[in-house]
Amino acid sequence: MPTYEFQCEKCNKPFSMTLSLTEYEKKGFRCPSCKSTKVKQQITAFQTKTSKKS
Repeated sequence: MPTYEFQCEKCNKPFSMTLSLTEYEKKGFRCPSCKSTKVKQQITAFQTKTSKKS
């Protein structure tokens, strides 16, 4: 499952959430610190793993 990075616009604290695509599409994310729904997703790098050797 992918990990998404967010920044709370109310308390300005960053946080991460590991969500399935179905959970992500439902939206309604809340800041774990202040419980605000005013959060903004951050753009982050990612890595993939494959079973083949290059």
